[in-house]
Amino acid sequence: MTRLAGPVLVGPDEVRAGAWVVGGRITFERPTSAGVHESVVEGWVLPGLVDAHSHVGLDQHGPVDAATAEQQALDDRDSGALLLRDAGSPTDTRWIDEREDLPVIVRAGRHIARTRRYLRNYAHEIEPEQLPAMMAAQARLGDGWVKIVGDWIDRASGDLAPCWPLDALTAGMAAAHAEGARVTAHCFGEECLPDLLAAGIDCIEHATGLSDAALTAAAARGVPIVPTLINIATFPQIAAQAEGKFPVYAAHMRSLHARRYETVKNAFDEGVPVFCGTDAGGSLPHGLVASEIAELHAAGLSRVEALGAACWSARSWLGRPGLVEGASADLVVYATDPRDDLRVLTDPRAVVLRGNQVGG
Repeated sequence: MTRLAGPVLVGPDEVRAGAWVVGGRITFERPTSAGVHESVVEGWVLPGLVDAHSHVGLDQHGPVDAATAEQQALDDRDSGALLLRDAGSPTDTRWIDEREDLPVIVRAGRHIARTRRYLRNYAHEIEPEQLPAMMAAQARLGDGWVKIVGDWIDRASGDLAPCWPLDALTAGMAAAHAEGARVTAHCFGEECLPDLLAAGIDCIEHATGLSDAALTAAAARGVPIVPTLINIATFPQIAAQAEGKFPVYAAHMRSLHARRYETVKNAFDEGVPVFCGTDAGGSLPHGLVASEIAELHAAGLSRVEALGAACWSARSWLGRPGLVEGASADLVVYATDPRDDLRVLTDPRAVVLRGNQVGG
């Protein structure tokens, strides 16, 4: 039995004095401890953090081996990210579900992209007429999510361009929804957003191209965004690499980068739900959830709002419990209150997963 000496941040404004972990689960009722060893963990307790855009099983070259995927999951776990929404991976990582010491993963199957319109070795590359069948198939392989690539550079035009016509998107969304899955889309630019929203998209990744009209539509329909700001920070380097061959695309990427904070803040102020995701597993390492929370704060969300985007609000959105009576004891402990200073998130005092203290 473990006593969490607290305080326990059950919600952004709800603080409990303490709690206990018994049999791997949270209880707020003092258990009978006669004859039972009780360890004590002191500090500010939060539900395990959420990285809502992660790629366990993927690196910049494509699929990785099991040892690399394990290390990716461990890096996330040790950063306090105990619930991962895997936004597309070519690697079968279901074996991770059998490991009590690794984070919970909510999968979206493998990326679905247009032929030769995405990173090599990442996605199923298909044509529009194949989209509904592929989205249905990935819905059956995932954990309630499907990931499509909404736009990418079109080499003919030399700029970002939508990957799918509206009729294919509409049919694909219907097929995924019929399987009980939600659909999310990679989207950097502006042009793909109207059709994605009209077709019934459930989430937008990156969302750097959100116009006023698109964010108003997203807010009206309750469509959230996962900005992945630490990934968007790489746009200037991408632009520099593309400058010689695709100058229009390079200028576009620089423009999207320059207004990234304004885009996120405007969306949030309009009522678009915003969640924390790092985009770890491509060019970025895992374990950066604290950095992404700090970026959301830099974009204009308050400390509590930025924290909620990776904590209470994110867990609710994904349908996973936080620190409630009888829930799995997946939690992170900090020396001070993160609502006062987000920098403490970089240094967890303790990480508890399924009731067991893990990590160094």
